[in-house]
Parts: sequence; C-alpha cells; structure tokens
Amino acid sequence: MAESRPVALDAMGGDHAPHEIVAGAVHAVRQRGVQVVLVGPPRILYEALAEHDATREIPIVRAEEALAMDEGALASLRRPRSSIAIACLLVRRGDAGAVVSAGSTAGIVATGRLRLKGQQGVLRPAIAVALPTTPSPTILLDAGANAEVKPEMLVQFAHLGSAYAETAFGITKPRVGLLTIGAEAEKGDKVVKRAHELLSGSPALNFVGNVEGHDLLTGMADVITTDGFTGNVALKTMEGAVRYAFDQLRQTIDESRVAKLGALMQRSRIRRLYTRLDSEAHGGAVLLGLNGTVVIAHGSSRAQGISAACELARDLSASGIVARIGERISSTPRTHRIW
Repeated sequence: MAESRPVALDAMGGDHAPHEIVAGAVHAVRQRGVQVVLVGPPRILYEALAEHDATREIPIVRAEEALAMDEGALASLRRPRSSIAIACLLVRRGDAGAVVSAGSTAGIVATGRLRLKGQQGVLRPAIAVALPTTPSPTILLDAGANAEVKPEMLVQFAHLGSAYAETAFGITKPRVGLLTIGAEAEKGDKVVKRAHELLSGSPALNFVGNVEGHDLLTGMADVITTDGFTGNVALKTMEGAVRYAFDQLRQTIDESRVAKLGALMQRSRIRRLYTRLDSEAHGGAVLLGLNGTVVIAHGSSRAQGISAACELARDLSASGIVARIGERISSTPRTHRIW
C-alpha cells in the first residue's frame, strides 16, 4: 500500500458548506484517522475550525473562489482559482493524495479533467457508485459524467469498474453486466448491442451478460456498465425509492402502539439496514480515469457523509486505484479512435 498523503477537501462545495464540510473534516481526522487539508477562504475556515477547537489539527490552503452548486462545466474555466481547482492542483503536485468535494458534479468532473487530465488511454472518465448489495457492493458506472457514449466507452467503463471492485473490495474476476432493457443479447439500441458484442469478446473481462433495472440490487453482477444518463436516472430512482420506503415504514410504525413496540424490539436491525442503504454512509461516488483520486460526495452531505468520503478517498489513494486502472487500460488493445 502506498504512503498515505492528506486528502484535499473542497470546503466550499455542497449545500451545507462550509460548516458541515469543516465538521466532517474534524470527524474524519479525530474518528477515522484521516489526514485532511481544507481548501477555501482562510478566515472563514479558521473561524469554523475554532468552533470545534481544531485550528491546530487541520491545515488550510487558500482559495478565494468557489463553484456554486448551480454552475456547470464551464465554471471550471471561469474560476481557475476555485476551491475545487486548488484541491486538484494539490493532488497534481503530490501535496495531497486525493480530492473530496460535495460541489456541483458537472463542475467537479470538468475541473478534474482540466487540472488532473485523463489517464493515458482512457477515453472518458466515469463516475462510479457502490450500490449496497450483499455480500459485496455492486459498482454502477457511469453515474452521470457522460450522457452520450460509444460502445467502446461502455467496455472501458467495465474495465474502470473492475479495477475499482478489485482494489476497493478485493473481488477477484468481477462479474460485469451491461444495463439495458432485456436479458437477451439483442435487446437495446445500436450502441448497447455493439457493446454487448465487444464485452462478450473481451477475455480480460468476466462478462455475464445483460442486466435489467430490477437486477441492480440483486448482486447478479459486481460491475454494471451503462451510459451516464441511464446510470444517473437509475441511481436517483433507487435513492428516491429507499427514502420513500423508509418514510412509509416510519408512518406505519407511528400509526400503531403494537408497531412501535415491534420497531423498538428490532431497532438495531432497522438501524443497520438504514445505514447500509444510506448513501452518506458509503462516502459518495468516485470519478475514475483521471491522474488522481477524486471522490464526489452527495451535494446535501452532512458531516458524517463528508467524513466517510474522506476515508474512502484516503483508502482508494493509498491502495493505488489510479495505478491499477493504468495497468488494466495499458494491457487492453484499443480497437478504434474516439471522436
């Protein structure tokens, strides 16, 4: 495992920045043993750290600009000294091992591509999310970086996801599925059909065939590859369904004294289930394919979610996820030129 370097945390990204971000940094340092560097306006961050009596525990790197949550990819060019841009610069210079931000996803992706550059041979970086399947998570990608793709990109996403599954979860020969509208090989549009052919003919991938939306949480595959539009819709649909299910459970429990007693007796199991399904507990998504580790926390993340994201970033960086992806891509022949 590589030497652990601090995580550069974008203190100004997220719906609850900077106070929840700073609180998450303090929790990560004190409870998880993660080295963190906060990036943002020094005066504001110093005052926030003082509330936790942590001014001597966490260093600050100056960045006076920030990307707003409603700003898109072009903001990365308009704000070259933003907190996320400076965080990426720290990684590029070797002063940090990874970047964490809860800011605008489009802004993070664009800034990461601009400042860290794509790894050699990587066609497009992809956002990977670990779905809470058992006994090990299922990696879904792309979850929002590339709305339009070509078949070869879907194959490469499978390689990125496989490297993630191997490195983060110790899965040997991860099973790869292709998300589409039917299990049969001929189901899907032209892009998906061609991707199925390429995946089936790739000896470096353990391709198990097509998967459908209802298979996402069944553990049928360790890695599921799809375009960013479909992946993002699928992910947010699942998140909404989980929230709805727990809201309904809460209402049902509140309606009856017997139900309340039953919930009280099972509260530890209910809590474990909620934690397993809570997106904040897993640290967020990972932007794979860049020359550096980038973790995208949920925009609404509170302190616990930011803390988990910092731990995930630290662990991925230290385990050599970038090098593992490089090895996979370099050993895989390119069949054409993109764009």
